[in-house]
Amino acid sequence: MKLLHVICSLNPADGGPPEAVRQFGRAYAALGHTLEVACLDRPDSSWLQKLSFPVHALGPGSLGAFNASTRLRRWLQSNVARFDAAVMHGLWSDPGMALRTAALHAGRPYGVFPHGSLDPWFNRKYPLKHLKKRLFWPVQYPVLRDAAAVFFTTETERDLAATSFQPSQWNALPVSYGISEPEGDPAAQVAAFHSRLPQLRTRRFLLFLSRIHEKKGCDLLLEAFARVASSAPDLDLVIAGPDQVGLQAKLQQIAADKGISTRVHWPGMLAGDFKWGAYRAADAFILPSHQENFGIVVVESLAAGRPVLISNQVNIWPDIQADGVGLIEEDTAPGTERLLRRWIKLAPPERDAMAARTQSTFARRYNMTNAARNIVALFSELLRGQTPAQAVANARV
Repeated sequence: MKLLHVICSLNPADGGPPEAVRQFGRAYAALGHTLEVACLDRPDSSWLQKLSFPVHALGPGSLGAFNASTRLRRWLQSNVARFDAAVMHGLWSDPGMALRTAALHAGRPYGVFPHGSLDPWFNRKYPLKHLKKRLFWPVQYPVLRDAAAVFFTTETERDLAATSFQPSQWNALPVSYGISEPEGDPAAQVAAFHSRLPQLRTRRFLLFLSRIHEKKGCDLLLEAFARVASSAPDLDLVIAGPDQVGLQAKLQQIAADKGISTRVHWPGMLAGDFKWGAYRAADAFILPSHQENFGIVVVESLAAGRPVLISNQVNIWPDIQADGVGLIEEDTAPGTERLLRRWIKLAPPERDAMAARTQSTFARRYNMTNAARNIVALFSELLRGQTPAQAVANARV
């Protein structure tokens, strides 16, 4: 099968969706299918180098985050018919509407990944943006309504999405989301990370690796760490990730005011061996986020063999709790402090036993090859003449 994925940007700084596209490229190839990607990145963008699939980088759109692009619309009109099916990553932008128009005209099925953007948390947190989205819903909704399937990474995400805006009638298909098996030499990856932060060669540390953004609970984590630091003098904190909203300087000032600056490390965005080395060298991964439809960084930690400390707003938390591969608390200041104190109080054999279970959980629940199978199964059913509703039902089996 020949598949097209459309995304505004493949920039790794944008978090989970670009990483998902990369992982789909590997997963489709393992199953004997091919992927091409259309995006609005500049063709010379550094992150487009050494990808395993062809990328059609059509240059930036206009009107800010709406990403209006006549170049993308023309490209889709000329090329969608070359593919068996297409998948859109993300909502609230022109590329989704462009894909719907082109796919319907060419008679090709398409699916949509909202990537958590229909979670009602955003409506409560940003009421002005919610009002704008409500006004935009008559334009956005047909993209979802006419899709062969709307792909959700968890059943929780599916159920929450149906409550955000009305009407909300679409063919929902939860898929077995995740990543592909990590590649590379673990020892070399740890050495690469230590070359970047040599002071951590002899220190235990907890790893936060995500966008430095208020949604991720970075402020809660820093404040909680300041309160528990004296009870764990051998434990440091690494806060790694892109600072897209200028929050890091404020957090660093908090660390200075609390007297923990020497125990909090800020390596910036980590990728490749540096990223995997950070996971493997860490005591555990921590993410006290206020909203995560999935949390691909959580799965990366499991794949690297490290336990996870997360909030109950990360939608895969029931799996983590059921398998005993992490700790869960509320996304509040007291909850984050409890999360840290519970980890600190665990005896080393208990931590080791938790870590020993992580890779089994990853292999069973979160290998991206399973998500690729779900999507291919859906589109195969459609090509055999099934209706979208029938195809979604069969793809769930």
